[in-house]
Amino acid sequence: MTVDSEFLVLDLIARTEQAVETVAHLAVDSGITFQVEDIVDAVERDLPAGYPAPTVGVTTRRDVITQMARDILSGDIYEEA
Repeated sequence: MTVDSEFLVLDLIARTEQAVETVAHLAVDSGITFQVEDIVDAVERDLPAGYPAPTVGVTTRRDVITQMARDILSGDIYEEA
């Protein structure tokens, strides 16, 4: 079975954006600060069983989500190349 890498990247970005929004709303509502790890945990919890993870190198799925979350929070992900 082949995996559509572009689809996975776009799906993971969308899931991470949603988690950023959810965690940020919770932080505002509760007054509790959050860490990027809280966003990563939220994304990981909502992934379906068997969701693909990187299979090359030492980069983990958590590493990828962490970088995506940082790029979303900083706005870098929305900058034109």
